[in-house]
Amino acid sequence: MSSPAIPRVRVLFEEAAIAQRNEEMARAIANQPLKDLLVVAVLKGSFMFAADLIRALHRAGLAPQVEFIHLSSYRSATVSSGQVAILRDVESEVRGRDVLLIDDILESGRTLVYAKDLLMARGARRVLTTVLLEKPGKRAVSIDADYVGFVCPDVFVVGYGMDIAHAFRQLPFVGLVDYGADEPDLFDRDGPPAL
Repeated sequence: MSSPAIPRVRVLFEEAAIAQRNEEMARAIANQPLKDLLVVAVLKGSFMFAADLIRALHRAGLAPQVEFIHLSSYRSATVSSGQVAILRDVESEVRGRDVLLIDDILESGRTLVYAKDLLMARGARRVLTTVLLEKPGKRAVSIDADYVGFVCPDVFVVGYGMDIAHAFRQLPFVGLVDYGADEPDLFDRDGPPAL
């Protein structure tokens, strides 16, 4: 019995472009006056982005403490449920500190607003937000990220930590799963997304 074919993933944002953008954002963040910086990565989708950005922050001269919060509004679905659940909380004290909140994608905004409000309520001096991808047309709440890697077309993306039912997280780029002829064509002949 043969196993089902693995769908092809078409590249939206290449590994080299992501690496360059991480360095640019890290330099911009390092230029801020920061007090006792705590980086909080939102799991699971941001883990690759957070790791690379934290290393870039080190190269830019910062030495933040690093923490994690695991929030979910998707579970196994591809559309947000609208309800945010804390699956793992931050353990460090945030009171009086600057916090850099790292998430993979800003879409509805509910997860980022929830995390930011939670940290501010715990006494953070300031919460800066950075996301790898932003889908501007999908916002359900009012929030703009302080640092954005790329503006993304309104498609479900995978790779670079982001998944569909826990698959494709390992890819070093951000891409679109190619299901065949039914998928809308976002690509011109040269490969980049047609926004």
